[in-house]
Amino acid sequence: MKIVFATNNQNKLSEIRQILGDSFEVLSLKDIGCDVDIPETGATLEANALIKAQYVYDHYHIDCFADDTGLEVDALGGAPGVYSARYAGGEGHDSEANMTKLLNELGENNNRKARFRTVITLIQQGQVHEFEGIVNGQIIRERRGGEGFGYDPIFQPDGYDQTFAELGLDIKNHISHRARATAKLADFVLKNKE
Repeated sequence: MKIVFATNNQNKLSEIRQILGDSFEVLSLKDIGCDVDIPETGATLEANALIKAQYVYDHYHIDCFADDTGLEVDALGGAPGVYSARYAGGEGHDSEANMTKLLNELGENNNRKARFRTVITLIQQGQVHEFEGIVNGQIIRERRGGEGFGYDPIFQPDGYDQTFAELGLDIKNHISHRARATAKLADFVLKNKE
């Protein structure tokens, strides 16, 4: 079964492919000839995921899903949230600058509680479905680990004494926010397969 994941982010693409395994052939935007950088103009993760999925469905008439993920830090009132990828400003997704800004904003604050939240919007035969995955944890005070991407070196999930970047992709891809949302997506699509 083929399904399009509305992304050109290679990290996300390989993560999703690994999580979904052989149940689906996951195509990227590039695979369907879409080289548009779909603007994420929504004020929420839900809105951005819908914008991306709707664009692909409207222009390519193919079942697809899109995600948006945010890191929500309690002491920062839920920031960076929907702005996680571009938190430090500037063009593109500068993970190092984003982590530096986040650590500086938190400073010596002892409330380090945070959560990663992924929202996936699936459009299948014109019907819109939404799936959410959350993993709670905390922001540590310095970067640790070399795997993963984004905020992984400073996010330590509850129940673990290592960051996502230290745990390695096999463990991360079983317990992450994206894994949880993707599992709900896969479960839904497999149950509704014709």
